[in-house]
Amino acid sequence: MELLQGIFEIFIHLDEHLGSIILQIGPLTYILLFLIIFLETGVVVTPFLPGDSLLFAAGTLSVAGSLNIILLFLILAFAAVAGDTVNYWIGYIIGPRIFKLRRIPLLKKEHLVKTEKFYEKYGGKTIILARYIPIIRTFAPFVAGIGKMSYGRFITYNIAGGISWVGLFLFTGYFFGNLPVIKDNFHYAIFGIIFISVLPAFIEYVRHKRGKKVPELNLD
Repeated sequence: MELLQGIFEIFIHLDEHLGSIILQIGPLTYILLFLIIFLETGVVVTPFLPGDSLLFAAGTLSVAGSLNIILLFLILAFAAVAGDTVNYWIGYIIGPRIFKLRRIPLLKKEHLVKTEKFYEKYGGKTIILARYIPIIRTFAPFVAGIGKMSYGRFITYNIAGGISWVGLFLFTGYFFGNLPVIKDNFHYAIFGIIFISVLPAFIEYVRHKRGKKVPELNLD
């Protein structure tokens, strides 16, 4: 049990352990990073996995040459797009039945409701905007599938959002992560990335509490 708990802790804090993992498994790190980004975007029960901070850390550690930044970008952009695509079809096929349940195993229904509210304000652009908001990022394609957004429109937003999200955090880490002030305070930099990531969600929460009206749901 303690072993499983230890493995779980490493996974959810993978951004902090990535350097030692690269030393231990070498090129297999590409596969591991692919799986984490794919699961974080593609499975609604794993929104706790690292996303923004992991991309930033991977970009930072690529400077040393252990990982190829271009190959990493291609692999992780594909993982992000593929994850959202799988999530969309899961929502499309089984999502409506899930919404009818009062309690959902391993899934917080309030996250679904919050994402639906996000859609009410931003419509289809949510697929792009949600990439930068933890938890909403995981549920957005699922809700798009539930709402029967046309797949042609969804995949356009999906590709644009996936490429821009991975590119922004990965290359920010690559070009700025090894500056002395960041390198010497790497843990604080990771916390800063996490804080910036959740800030939009906090702002939306405050606006929602103030009772601002939003337009009707429009996924198509």
